[in-house]
This record gives sequence, C-alpha cells and structure tokens, in this order.
Amino acid sequence: MLRFLWVAWLVCGAVAAAAVAVVVSPWWWCAAGPLLALAAPAVADVLQTRHSVLRNYPVLGHLRFAMEGIRPEVQQYFVERDVDGRPFDRDTRSIVYARAKGTDAAEPFGTELDLYESGREFLVPSMAPVAVPEQPPRVRVGGPDCTRPYEMALLNVSAMSFGSLSANAVLALNTGAARGGFAHDTGEGGLSEYHLRPGGDLVWEIGTGYFGCRTRDGDFDSGLFAEKAAHPQVKCVSLKLSQGAKPGIGGVLPGPKVNAEIARVRGVPQGETVTSPPYHRVFSTPRELVRFIGRMRELAGGKPTGFKLCVGSRRQFLAVCKAMLDEGVSPDFIVVDGAEGGTGAAPLEFADHVGMPLTEGLMVVHNALVGTGLRDRIRIGASGKVATGSDLVKRLIQGADYTNAARAMMFAVGCIQAQRCHTNTCPVGVATQDPRRARALHVGDKSERVRRYQEATVKSALQIMAAMGVDEPSQLRPHLLRRRVDPQTILSYADLHPGLLPGQLRHDPPESWAHDWHAADPDRFTV
Repeated sequence: MLRFLWVAWLVCGAVAAAAVAVVVSPWWWCAAGPLLALAAPAVADVLQTRHSVLRNYPVLGHLRFAMEGIRPEVQQYFVERDVDGRPFDRDTRSIVYARAKGTDAAEPFGTELDLYESGREFLVPSMAPVAVPEQPPRVRVGGPDCTRPYEMALLNVSAMSFGSLSANAVLALNTGAARGGFAHDTGEGGLSEYHLRPGGDLVWEIGTGYFGCRTRDGDFDSGLFAEKAAHPQVKCVSLKLSQGAKPGIGGVLPGPKVNAEIARVRGVPQGETVTSPPYHRVFSTPRELVRFIGRMRELAGGKPTGFKLCVGSRRQFLAVCKAMLDEGVSPDFIVVDGAEGGTGAAPLEFADHVGMPLTEGLMVVHNALVGTGLRDRIRIGASGKVATGSDLVKRLIQGADYTNAARAMMFAVGCIQAQRCHTNTCPVGVATQDPRRARALHVGDKSERVRRYQEATVKSALQIMAAMGVDEPSQLRPHLLRRRVDPQTILSYADLHPGLLPGQLRHDPPESWAHDWHAADPDRFTV
C-alpha cells in the first residue's frame, strides 16, 4: 500500500496546486502543470489491467519499457541456455508475448549471426503440403484399466504449484485453460480453490510431500486422496517422481510464502519452510511403484493415472517396464520432464548437470515402451522448454503424444523473468504471496492471454505439420527432423536414435539395448 501512497499525495498536490493557480495566482501553474502531468499517467497506470508492472509501479514502471526499446542486441547472449546450447532467448519470449497479446507473431527478427547454430536442427518441409485441419486433434489418455479416459490437448499448462505462484496467477492459468479447452497441471502444492473456481480441467499432481492428501506424519492419506480425486474437474492424477530442474531432490517453499491459506491447502505448519522429501514413502522398488499407480487409479474412480519423471538411467526405466509386464499393470500416461526444464528455484549444479535432456529422455521412454510392447496403452507427455509451434512438433516427432508448457505460460500471465521468485517480491504478481503485489495481475486480462497463446501455438504447430505434408500427429516420424552434427554432416533422428520394433526387447533385444535390458531388475532400482 505504501507504493501507492505517493500517487495519492501526487494527485492531491496536483489538484491543490491547480486550485491555487485558479483562485490565487496563475504563477502556480508552474507547479500545477508538472504535477498534473505526473498524476494523470500515475492514476491511469493504477487503473489499467494490461501491464502488471505499471499497476505495481505506476510511472516508474515506464522506465522498464523505455529500456526495452534501447537494449543492446548483444543481450541475447546472456539469457539462459538449455543443454543443447539453444537459447530460450528474447526472440522466443517475443513470440510468446505476441501470441498471448493476440498480435501477429510472424514478424521478421533479422538474420541470425551464426548460420551454423541457427541451422543445427530443422524440420523437413514437403514439396506437397496439405491443408491445415480446421480443428486441432486431441489425444485420448486412458489405457485398458482406465474407465474414464480424457481427451488431452496438444499443448497444456505444465506443473506449477499454488504457493510458488500467486492465487491470481493460478486463477488466470485455470481460467485460460477453461476458455481454451486444455488441461492445467496443479503442480505438487495441493488442490486449491483457485484451481477449482474457474472450472478448467485439472491434472492433479501428487509429489513426495503428498500435499493435499497427507497424514499429519507426512504419509499418503488414501481417503483424502479419493475424496479430492472425485472432484469433477480433476480429469487425471499424476505421481511426480522427479522434475527436470532438480531430479533427485525435493522442492522448497520458503517460510515467508507459507501463509495460513497455503498451510491449509498443503496440510503443513504456517510460516515454516516446506521441503519436500527427495523420495516417496509409498514405494521403494519398480514393482511397488507400478502397484501404487494401479492403486491410485482405483482410488480415483478409474480416471487416467500416470507419473512424471526426469529420466536418468535407461536401465531403471526398463526395470519399471519389466514390472509393468510382470504385474499386468501400466500407467495411462507418462510425462517426461527434461533436465533443461523447470520454472522455480533449483541448485545450479542440479539444473546444469543432473538428469537427461528432454530429447534423449523422450526417445528412451518411447523406444522402451515400444520395445516392451506397452506403447499402445500408454500416452507420453513432454515437458521442458516447449514454447513455440516448432517445439511442439519436434517433441511429437521425438516420441511425445502431447506437450506441457510452464515457463511460456508464465510469460503469458506476465512474468518478466525478474528472478525474484524466492524472495516473495515478484514485481508483476506472478510468483508471490504478497496480496498487494499479486493484485497487479489482472485475472481477466491474463487468462485471455493464456488462452490466446495456447491457441496460436497449437495453430502454428498444425501449420508446420501441414507444410511437412502431414495430416495428423500420428504421421510424424523421426526422419522428418534433421540435425547437423558437424559442418559437413546432417543426420535425421531416425539415424541418431534408431527405433525398436514392437516387443523387440522381450524377444530379441538389439546389442545396444541388450545389456541394460538384461540387467534391469523389477525389484530394485539399480543404475
């Protein structure tokens, strides 16, 4: 509130000076003029809903937009890069912002300085393009043991918890999902009223802390889980094994963010830092994991049930596949999170050096499921720096059935990457529990941006597929994505990652897979 006190004083001073100028002496206009010139935009900034920065920082916030106009082009080299060296740069952010605002994203950005890097990976266009479908396809999620399958969109909101995000940010994301007909993953922070109020479809994620369905001792509460999973907006339930930004360790929510409301939603003490355990209590072997997935599906009334992971060891994932075959139980979906993903705080060494990048992780999971004969019953989601239509198409080629976006969705609701998430002082109200800062995020405006961004990105993906001569995602194949491996050599993903035949691992595993397949133990997680 103190941030707006000066606006009130400014308005009062401007009005007073103008009154004195009219009644006493025209010389007072020398003071009244500048004050009125500042007061008018200050009031306009507070009342407008389009820019969160200006709502929180009236007048002063205009400096940010001025600096954006004169920033040096070399700034693009200082942005965060993924493990392949490709930047999630200002051009990508510009595309997300443009689509969220409903403006044309098909504008030129100039010639890349490094033609080798810009052409390192590319999709193959066809000399016989096809028509773009009028309606985007949906992906049916639900295996043979699922009695309530769900039609998933090609692009959805990835896991971001209430607590990490403000109530208004969650409301905007779910309202956008409801308007656009796509799913919203809750993240592991529990199921809040802000997820439920707008009416958007939900994927309820359960992490190692079992927030929202935990006992006082931190164990899984099956009764509480069944009660909440029965909510009609919960379309799928997901067990989080690990996330790309920090595989192998739990998330942390600083104590200042744990207010009474978050403490109630998560079932934790108020004001205390919440650290999720690095491992699950409900299973310790691949076989126990598979059984628990089956139990979750029963408790959820037959709704699609799956798990999310950042792949590390191919042998461990094969052990899970063996457990599926032995138990006759399989998840309805698996979400693969890339090591380059993640929106929240993570130790730098984990973010940079632990876990498999999304490309390799996707192809390991896809080929392992094909090779064990399980692929037709399990859908694969991809999460990790999915922001544009080309990202979406590449992930479908690499083995995904659908994609999830987190950081791009944060951009759509107004994130400016101030990197103040952990301090509770987010300047645009996205990653804060300070109600005075969160109020800057106008739910009506930002939810429409979320809807527009998702719609435009899926449309872009369909246009790219049509240019490749592809009518639907199932026709995409690895040979349609090429990669330059050195200045003289270009290979397709079919060459870089040879695929397996259905059931091949069970009968005649190829030499490159044989050692891991034979060493995989459904009763132990061995690397």
